[in-house]
Amino acid sequence: MIGRELYFKFMAKKSAKLVSQDEFKEHFRTGQLIDLRESDVYRASHILGARNLPYSTFKQSYVGLRKDRPVLLYDQSKTMSVRIANFLRKQGYTDIYILKEGFAGWTGKVKHK
Repeated sequence: MIGRELYFKFMAKKSAKLVSQDEFKEHFRTGQLIDLRESDVYRASHILGARNLPYSTFKQSYVGLRKDRPVLLYDQSKTMSVRIANFLRKQGYTDIYILKEGFAGWTGKVKHK
């Protein structure tokens, strides 16, 4: 368990910036806000303005993301976000942010079903 946590911490630092809600919100206007949770969970509730690209199909659908704009990632905690950030880094994306607390800790505006 400790090894896994250290691995994710290392990968997160290498691939993206883990940021607080306030820092995350600072990039909303210029960034691409991506919810990595599955579609049914996204439809029930998500951060206002987020686009759903589920983790399970992300590698087939990420091509619409622009490399010249920040990519803002979140999921329920942050595990999937770290994996996707690492994938995007390998694809040449350089400006990637992960919501540190994940959706579970989000207190900002949300859209409900």
